[in-house]
Amino acid sequence: MGERRRVCVCTAQVPFVRGGAEQHVDNLVGALRAAGHEAEVVRIPVAWSREAVLPSALAWRLVDVPADVVIATNFPSYFVRHPRKVVWLFHQHRAAYDAMDAGWSDFDLSADGLSIQQTLTDWDTRVLEEAVARFSTSREVAARLARYNGLEATPLYHPAPLQSVLSAGDYGDYLFCASRLEANKRMDLAIRALAESGSGMRLVIAGEGSQRRPLEDLVRRLGLSGRVDLVGFVDDARLVRLFQEARAVIYPPYQEDYGYVTLQAFAARKPVVTTSDAGGVLEWVEPGENGAIGDPDPASLGRAIDRVAGARIQELRAMGERGYQRVRSLRWEDVVDTLMRAAGA
Repeated sequence: MGERRRVCVCTAQVPFVRGGAEQHVDNLVGALRAAGHEAEVVRIPVAWSREAVLPSALAWRLVDVPADVVIATNFPSYFVRHPRKVVWLFHQHRAAYDAMDAGWSDFDLSADGLSIQQTLTDWDTRVLEEAVARFSTSREVAARLARYNGLEATPLYHPAPLQSVLSAGDYGDYLFCASRLEANKRMDLAIRALAESGSGMRLVIAGEGSQRRPLEDLVRRLGLSGRVDLVGFVDDARLVRLFQEARAVIYPPYQEDYGYVTLQAFAARKPVVTTSDAGGVLEWVEPGENGAIGDPDPASLGRAIDRVAGARIQELRAMGERGYQRVRSLRWEDVVDTLMRAAGA
């Protein structure tokens, strides 16, 4: 272990929301402390509306962080000033980049929307250039940074929450997914695909979010009330059981940054069903090897469900084991070593 350092991990958070990014930051801080460093989280609330993104960025520019090393993560925390700023990029403000003009983005192609987007792009490029090193959570995130800002970042993979306690279980009669119920996670697509599937599988979805009511309405309209169970928030013990007892895991997000669900599925030796535009998920899932991939439409994804649902138990175990081999070597110790070496600490 190198010299003990004071490290601040900077992150922006929407109040009252807790998801993968928040778990990611907490686990990073824990790993830094386990490595002997003094580590703290610096959080500033953020609003994602188009009118709020530039003021949110400026707020970070005014913050003085008294630390030996700063590790900045998501938008707009990487606007923080520090001579030893390492960026481990979870994501930029996606609504203004790859998701601009998407249904869940309030950025559009109006003159005002384009003006704010161009300003944000210029600002992002300048503050991300300041970093002594840039990493990303995946090749997907690195590719966006190169496409929109002309900057390079090195993918740095890390373990998912609960990865160490997940293990193989039975292969039951349901597909499982744990996700925030937001539009970009596309749980509606998973439900529509189930309706197209001829497998007769059930679907269990754990999580909360703004789309819960529309998803419940969709289940009723499609006549799937007996086959789709939206179980809401579950504690870790039940979450582990739901992974372990599923036949497979389905996860069809739009251009996901990383995708903890995939890594957790593989830790539980479950194959993963996903889509051809799932982003970072595709860095882990290989069709026929550890899962199935369909196009992002209900009929195609339904056929992908059928391929996994119809597989023999021996095939499912083999796919799950190959998935497990992809994630078993991920260690937080390696992540901390890489980040601190990059900071020159």
